[in-house]
Order: sequence, then C-alpha cells, then structure tokens
Amino acid sequence: MRKCLGIYIESNIIKYALVSENHNEMKIEAFGIRFFENFSSELSKVIEETYSFNTPISINIANEKYLYFDVFALLNKKDIEKTIQTEFETYCDENKYNVNAFVEKHTLMPKKDDDEKIRVIDAYINKIELDRQTEPFKKYRLSFATPISIAIANIARLNKKENQIIVNMEESTIITTIYDNQIYNIDTLEIGSREVLSNINKLENSYSKAYEICKNTTIYTADVDETSEEQPYLQYIVPVIYKIVQEIQGIVANTATNFKTIYLTGTLASINNIDLYFQEFFTNVECKILKPNIVDETVTKINIKDYIEANSAIALATAGLGRGLQEFNFGQLEASSKLAKFLTIQLPNGKEIVPKTNFKLNKDFKDPLSNGELRIVRSIVAVLLILIIFIAFSKLLSIQMLEKEDEINNSILSQNAQITTANSDKSSLDSKNQKYQQLISDMKKTNERLSDIASSRNSIPNLLNQIMYVIPESVQLISIDNDSDKNITIQAQSSDYEQIGIFVATLRTKGILKNVASSKGTKSNGIITVTIEGELP
Repeated sequence: MRKCLGIYIESNIIKYALVSENHNEMKIEAFGIRFFENFSSELSKVIEETYSFNTPISINIANEKYLYFDVFALLNKKDIEKTIQTEFETYCDENKYNVNAFVEKHTLMPKKDDDEKIRVIDAYINKIELDRQTEPFKKYRLSFATPISIAIANIARLNKKENQIIVNMEESTIITTIYDNQIYNIDTLEIGSREVLSNINKLENSYSKAYEICKNTTIYTADVDETSEEQPYLQYIVPVIYKIVQEIQGIVANTATNFKTIYLTGTLASINNIDLYFQEFFTNVECKILKPNIVDETVTKINIKDYIEANSAIALATAGLGRGLQEFNFGQLEASSKLAKFLTIQLPNGKEIVPKTNFKLNKDFKDPLSNGELRIVRSIVAVLLILIIFIAFSKLLSIQMLEKEDEINNSILSQNAQITTANSDKSSLDSKNQKYQQLISDMKKTNERLSDIASSRNSIPNLLNQIMYVIPESVQLISIDNDSDKNITIQAQSSDYEQIGIFVATLRTKGILKNVASSKGTKSNGIITVTIEGELP
C-alpha cells in the first residue's frame, strides 16, 4: 500500500489529506484544516497527527506564472524540446529576466482545431521563491510540489467528450479550463477567500471563527429575499462571488467552445447555495460542487461537504501518488531521499521499510568482507548486469522505434496532403454557403419590409375609425399626419379647453395611441388649436 500526504498552504491555513492507494484504488485515510500563526509548529502537528514521518509529502507551489505557445506537430521530441527552450529564453530576453533564475516545467497537448500544431503549457517560478516554499519540508520526505491549478483536475469527474471549467476559490481564485479531458488554460484571479475572511476577521478577531462563519453562511438566489439582519456577513461575501462570476462569464463569452460543467471548489465553495447562485448566471452550463472522484458518495459516513473543504489537499495527494500531469513536479529531492524512495520496501501488511540514507562509509578495506557485505556486493553486481542488459535491449528497441517513426512520418505527410485538399474543398463550400445565407437574409429583410407596409396600410383607417367613436362633439380635427413609421401628428381645435383635454386623455387611456403628448395650444378668435403627437400601437 502506498501513501501520500497532500498539504495545501495559504497565508493562515493548512489543508491536509492523507491518501492511500492499494491496487489502483485510492482511499482518504485522514484529512483536516488547521489555522496557524507559526507554520513550522503547526506543520509538525499535522505530521504527528497523520503519522507521516516517512510518508511522501505533496505540496502546492504559489506565485507561478504560465506561458502558452504552439510548436509544429511533425517535429521530433528533441527538436520540440529545443523549440520550447528557445521560446522561454526569448520571453526572458524580451522582459529582461535572467533565464537561470527560474525553474521551468512544461507539458504538451494536441492543439484545439489544428492538427498540425501542438500546444505547450509552460509554467515557471523563481528559484528563490521555490526554495522559500519548500524549505520547511527539507527535514520531511517531500516528493512532489505542483501548482494547485494542475493538481485540482485529478479529482474531478472528467469526460473526454465534454469541455469543463474548474473554479478553485481558495485564497485567490484559479480557473482551470479543460478541453477533451486535458488542461488547456489556467487563469488566476487575485480575488478569493482572502478578501472575505480578512473582512470578517476584522470584526470577529479570529481567523478560525471567520472561516466557520463563511462555511455556515447561506448565499441567496434571486428567488429569495435577502435578509442582511439574519446574515450580516453577506455584504462581504456576495461582492467577491459576483466578481468571480463576471470573470468566468468573460472566459465563457470569449471562447467559441460550449462548456458542459462548471465545477466549484475551494474555501468559498463551502458556502451554502453557492452552486445555485452560479447557476443563475450560467443557464446553459451545469454548475455543481466538485466532489472528489475517489470518494463513493453512496457509502461514505462523512459529510461530503467536509471532504470538499479539503479538495485542494486531496488533489495534491493524488498527484503525489502519480495521478495527473507529472511533468509539473517542482519538488527538489536530495540524493539521499531519492535513494531512500528507491530502496523502500513494501510489506504485505501495507507497512513500509524506509532505509536510513544518511550513512557514512567507515569500512577498512584491509579487513575481509563479512557475509552481509558479500551479499551487498553480489546484489550490486547483479543490478549492474541487469542494467547493462537493459541498456543493450533499450538501444536495440530504440533503433527499431526510429525506423517505425520514419514510416509513421511518411504516412503523416501523405495524410496531411489529403487533409489540405479536403480543407480547400471545404473552403469553397463555405464560400458558397455564405452567399446562400446572404441571399436568405436579404429575402427575410424584404419580407419584413413588405409585412411592415401591409400592417401600416390598415393602421391609419383603423385609427380614424377609433377616433370617430371617442372624439367629443366640440372638437374638430384639422389634420392627421403619419410623418414617419408609426409616428402620428394630429392637429385639433375647439372652443373649450376641457373638451380637448378629454380627447387627449381618451387617446391615452383607450390605448388608441402610445406615448401621447400635446402642445399647450394657441387661442385665436376664441378657437383653441393644439398639436397632439403619439405612436400607433
């Protein structure tokens, strides 16, 4: 049985999860959240609580940056690596960075909608910053250090036929976009739980209490009236959540691809009704809380919401056990730690024997070898022989693979030529299709204009017919003009202001005209003339 302790670190919080793996089945052995003022002291307590003195540890790194660029798909592996290194060096030169000051990791994936390109996600972090983050773990068995934006996808229920978004609302919010079951883009927002917890902490003077308040708060949807008297902390929560929603709306709007699911996780995901709140803004996408895929919801005795709080730590533990993109391991192991990991023996009962590697060689070679030393020497010789055989076999296999690779490249070139011809035919069809669509659009506009003319033709007689039944006897119409579209201008006269007022009011209340307005009127020789304007219904 293999185990890994995942530890997610923020400014005031440690989230941890101990995950075991037995025959490819993972199980969460322990998990929790701790608040700290002294990180080293609290970390020691977590190690003691989970009894992880010799257990591999997987942590998150922070303040990493990302680059995205494309390389040609037909390049061999060596040339692709050279191209990536050149791209990174060029980026550093343009920004006047020292390329040697960074640790860089990358992964390759198919370019969306372009079979001739490979997309590269390149993550890098300053070496000094990385050492600062990993330093507290030097005395433990640190085996994996990766961005949480990469690891969080390990515990999501992904479908290769669906495109999804994971919104991890921790101290800052990280949005991981996934196409065809592969991480494709990462966006980092500076807003998140840090802003919410800090504001509540100012009132309660307790970070742990601020966390519990946030966890037990219910966010209201449009169908429920907000009662700030019952939940006074919503004023600190809702604005932050709304900003996150706006950022995600921008990502969705700027992407031509349709998304099936938006997963919500992190500290702010523990707020009640947070998924319903998101759903109001994304009516065509299913919004739901990210529940770890290694947890069976039907049999677990623990509240699934408690697991969700530790999602980031669970994801890091699964990364340490080999799940997900292993290329983004920024953890630096000492040689002795690597040797210990290599020599670790797993017993049938699940326990591990981890040898001590901080030994010193005090052997006097003049003395005869003991039986134990002879066994060690024989073991080393056997390992060397196996290594030599393995290298020879690998060399032979490599030659055969290169020959097959040449055959495949020739086949690819032939297929690409056929694809180019097909694309040319497709472009021709698309051009004709655009012309047909334009003709259809022109016909629709013409039909709409004819419909408007037909409707306008009967509108004036209908208007006169309605006016005939409502006009007071003392009011006379001088003219009715239909100057543009549905605008109607009526000039009327009467010897009585009141009758004109009744007429104007009747036009308005009976709905004969919309937006009725009349002039003040002019009086000449006892006759009052007014201008009435309005719009046909």
